[in-house]
Amino acid sequence: MPTERRSVSTGSPYEPIIGISRAVRIGSLICVSGTAPLGPDGKTVGIGDPAVQARRCFEISRLALEQLGASLADVIRTRILLTRIDDWKAVGEVHGECFRDIRPVNTIVQVVRFIDPDWLLETEVDAVVHPGAA
Repeated sequence: MPTERRSVSTGSPYEPIIGISRAVRIGSLICVSGTAPLGPDGKTVGIGDPAVQARRCFEISRLALEQLGASLADVIRTRILLTRIDDWKAVGEVHGECFRDIRPVNTIVQVVRFIDPDWLLETEVDAVVHPGAA
């Protein structure tokens, strides 16, 4: 029997344009796509503040995981893409707030820019749900 594919949207205006889901779950694996610091209104939050933007990115990812029956505790990998590598510490501290006790593997890299030049970062999250979870 094929494994069911479930996906969620978080209402980003970019999802239908690019043809992406916020997150996809197949079996026990959940992948959350590149997540930008967008508020519910689709506008960038925390302009100029990498910590505020990081909190919003991880909040969006958390909500997507929850819609697919998971939580931050199920996260095994995170990726942080920064436009200014010097923001690594501020963003890393927010990552620590979310994942200090979970301790997923992580990669932090610098990129040239994102679709919106006000975005200082994007995040990606991968999770594995324990057997028997929703």
